[in-house]
Amino acid sequence: MFGKILIANRGEIACRIIKTARRLGIATVAVYSDADRDARHVEMADEAVHIGPAPAAQSYLMIDNILEACRKTGAEAVHPGYGFLSERAAFAEALATENIAFIGPNVGAIAAMGDKIESKRFARAAGVSTVPGNLEIIKDGADAARIAADIGFPVMIKASAGGGGKGMRIARSAGEVEEGFARAKSEAKSSFGDDRIFIEKFIENPRHVEIQIIGDKHGHVIHLGERECSIQRRNQKIIEEAPSPLLDAATRELMGAQAVALAQAVGYDSAGTVEFVAGQDRSFYFLEMNTRLQVEHPVTELITGLDLVELMIRSAAGEPLPLAQEDVRLSGWAVESRVYAEDPTRGFLPSIGRLTTYRPPAEGKFGELTIRNDTGVAEGGEIAIHYDPMIAKLVTHAPTRSEAIHGHSAALDAFALDGIRHNIPFLSSLMSHPRWREGRLSTGFIAEEYPEGFANPAPAGAIALRLAAIAGAIDHQLNQRKRRISGQMPVAKAVTFERRRHVVVGAEDFAFEIDETPKGLNLAFEDGRLVSVLSLWKPGEPVWRGVVDGERIAAQVRPILNGVLLAHGGFFAEARVYTQREAELVRLMPEKRAADSGKHLLCPMPGLIREVLVSEGQAVKAGEALAIVEAMKMENILRAERDATIGKVYAAAGQSLAVDAVIMDFAA
Repeated sequence: MFGKILIANRGEIACRIIKTARRLGIATVAVYSDADRDARHVEMADEAVHIGPAPAAQSYLMIDNILEACRKTGAEAVHPGYGFLSERAAFAEALATENIAFIGPNVGAIAAMGDKIESKRFARAAGVSTVPGNLEIIKDGADAARIAADIGFPVMIKASAGGGGKGMRIARSAGEVEEGFARAKSEAKSSFGDDRIFIEKFIENPRHVEIQIIGDKHGHVIHLGERECSIQRRNQKIIEEAPSPLLDAATRELMGAQAVALAQAVGYDSAGTVEFVAGQDRSFYFLEMNTRLQVEHPVTELITGLDLVELMIRSAAGEPLPLAQEDVRLSGWAVESRVYAEDPTRGFLPSIGRLTTYRPPAEGKFGELTIRNDTGVAEGGEIAIHYDPMIAKLVTHAPTRSEAIHGHSAALDAFALDGIRHNIPFLSSLMSHPRWREGRLSTGFIAEEYPEGFANPAPAGAIALRLAAIAGAIDHQLNQRKRRISGQMPVAKAVTFERRRHVVVGAEDFAFEIDETPKGLNLAFEDGRLVSVLSLWKPGEPVWRGVVDGERIAAQVRPILNGVLLAHGGFFAEARVYTQREAELVRLMPEKRAADSGKHLLCPMPGLIREVLVSEGQAVKAGEALAIVEAMKMENILRAERDATIGKVYAAAGQSLAVDAVIMDFAA
């Protein structure tokens, strides 16, 4: 077994690998860029080596810098995590020349399967069913348009060395091909250092199902069941689960056997994933093979009880697999959601900044529910513009799918994040979506169910009443606290607070009277409903935990004028609490209207201006591209919302802008 390993990665996956290495008694070396000098993975490792400037192309993608870090520290092996150099055969070869073990598959397997174009050729030759497409390298946009027309729309434009949704575009018409090709090629170059692009048929209404395999250096390969990763946005997975609600035992066995056969054909000897695009009828086609650990590996670990990082390390050290296929047992259901630094109400644009609050739900086993949170950040840490915007992976495991989803929803409610915009409200909304709960999934789920994007839903009915009850209980507790403030002027009669209150939640106004009881609070609402509330919450805590009408719940709480900002169950709303007289006066207040910003193109996220596509005085049509902004390895095209004439242009290519900075004005 290795005495010291270097982790050629950052963020949550680096922290994840360090945890397993520490349990195995293996010393660890972290590498870091300028932007990650104070990162959590640097703090966790036994040693850390600086490898370059913040951009990944000048640090985490620099093979020579990683090799020098190995020489400097005496690391005997390197775990690449996922992304960056994890699927680069040249990296594994360079390590071999230094007699350093690569904790991943052999170079031949990476070369055969790690490249999306070569893997499809290999799969076709091996008799594996593949998606129709053109596997030749595409020269330019015109070549791409010709190939796409031959295949037939819609098509998927895809980076050969891609992953994580980078370098991928769907084109549904000839007009979308050249622009999609240019964006995919540019993203692939900046993210992977490889801008080769191919095109294949896009299967409508598909599901994404993948098989986890693990092999050793003695010819043994087994599979560990499947994961369903159909909930995607911009081709990037958001929610994963294991097993899949689509597969039956026969399909699982067939898909698993095909994945193992493919792996054995290339002599695969580590953790890997064979991905399939599946039809709703359980038909499936080989999509690609990822010759690395997947982001979503925790769901497989929770249903199998195995540590995939440990199995990878032991395989790289030459140990045989500790189990055979018949020993694999799938138990219960696991669900994972990716918590991203992005604003779901603004088209999921990336958000950067400092995590002024970062308090995930408690990890561990709670009855039959297990909660796990894989992360690479801590409170006070900074989300930088240079890397993927993922903050954490929240995972729950329970005996059934419905129990795992219910536990996951509750855990999201208890996840406190401040300082940046994040997608927890969107994840909570997904968890309560009827179609998701029923398992009727496809990779088009988000586009179909959220066609206009995500907007905070207005609470109504039972959820509005629940939020009103929480706000009322919090207001009562704050009033009780005021009574205990020292140094108050003496009065003949103790001050009492009015028992009658109004809570305005969204558009709903609730009137109630509040009473203390030995078991908590009773809120008697004007319409006759009686709600009991019990909580040990203390003012200043970001998460309210308590029992409302016998149900244990959690909600995010942030103070605002005359009330609190509450987030619970996918709903995010202001709850204003008033006395009777205050409520009467509030109704007389004029409504504040937002300023008109339609005369400007604002930068929707902190980012780098890659290109300004128009000039001053130019007439543009609605939908025409105006500028390209890059943030967190993704390129975003900003388009005209209406016909207009460009006024003054303030930004230029290469300039870094803050969110809402003015890029250009519209003259008309």
